[in-house]
Amino acid sequence: MDRYDAIVVGAGPVGGYLSRRLNEHGHSVLLVEEHAEIGRPFQCAGLVNPAAMDKVNMGRSVLSRIWGANIHSPHGVTVSIGDPTRNRTNSVCRKIFDEGVVSQSIATGTDLILSSTAVSADVHNDMVEVQIDTPDGEITVQAKLLCGADGAHSWVRRHFKMGRPKEMMIGFQIEVTGYDGDAGRLDMYTGSNIAPGFFSWAIPSGETTRVGTWTTPELMNGNSSEDFLNVLISNNQINHRFADCREVGRYCGPVPSGIVSKVSIPRVILFGDAAGICKPTTGGGIGPGFDQVDMIVPKISKNIASNSLGQNQANSVNSLMADMKRRQRRKKALRDAFLTEMSDDELEDVFSVWARPEVIALINDVGEIENPIPLGIKMLKEVPEFRRLATRAAKAILWG
Repeated sequence: MDRYDAIVVGAGPVGGYLSRRLNEHGHSVLLVEEHAEIGRPFQCAGLVNPAAMDKVNMGRSVLSRIWGANIHSPHGVTVSIGDPTRNRTNSVCRKIFDEGVVSQSIATGTDLILSSTAVSADVHNDMVEVQIDTPDGEITVQAKLLCGADGAHSWVRRHFKMGRPKEMMIGFQIEVTGYDGDAGRLDMYTGSNIAPGFFSWAIPSGETTRVGTWTTPELMNGNSSEDFLNVLISNNQINHRFADCREVGRYCGPVPSGIVSKVSIPRVILFGDAAGICKPTTGGGIGPGFDQVDMIVPKISKNIASNSLGQNQANSVNSLMADMKRRQRRKKALRDAFLTEMSDDELEDVFSVWARPEVIALINDVGEIENPIPLGIKMLKEVPEFRRLATRAAKAILWG
């Protein structure tokens, strides 16, 4: 075929899931991937929340089920949270996960081309025409709709000048053997010398552990991401956990957060990282990307069928995104108040409250990785010391 209902650029998990959902609504899809294989290169921490996992039934990709966390203060105070009976998230093999999601889209009717890149696109009244560079030469394909699911540096977004994510964090990660962690618990490390304004992590991944850090360029003060990671693994206060580590791989990638100004224009829609969907609190993008797909595809299916994909449809999609934008801004404000704008000494004061047994019980009962707002409200109501320490957090929860 040289004409489809939709062309999806980017065969990551969001692009694969989007293609499947479009197929399930009766639409033909061409999925275009620039790399020679699905799931490579690997550029994230590899966490998939249970709700997202349920949507694709990819339990076979799970390397470790994460039910808790050890959260470390800058000076080594550790707060351990979680309940072994309640799974919070999953550490997955992204190669298996991504291949499985894309295979589902192929099984429902998607055509896939690998080692191929979109090089030009023009929107017309009744279709969008895309030139694609493939291993067999350049081809021209027409579609009613062009979907950009092509990551943080989205070609679709840049080509159509659809804005930029509000924040672009840098994530750097190594995979190691020999990490002395707790089964079922990930470790989060805070401190201006290892992840200024953010946190570092150690995530159990089967027989290995993913150790990484993220922050924003303006907070790095001339240091590299590798510099911060080296400080983390040589920290004397927590050195016992890293003493026997041996690096077996490394990955680096951007984390786009802050939804772009134009998620949709006539005949073009951005999804996932391309739209700046990543959570500002954890950097995760798969769950929010799946949620965005489920929100938009049913709403535009009739528009695709009738080929009514002009400015009114674009305005409708952008309006749909308004609530997601608001929630994302609120979470960023909460992250800034709790973490980004706090000094190491202020974080120590917060940890002294978090470490109390009754507060840990509250975190275990109400805390959610996907939505920290209810926990923040509960703590402000029930923990007087927290109100004193977190006035900025209160403002974030109420007005962020």
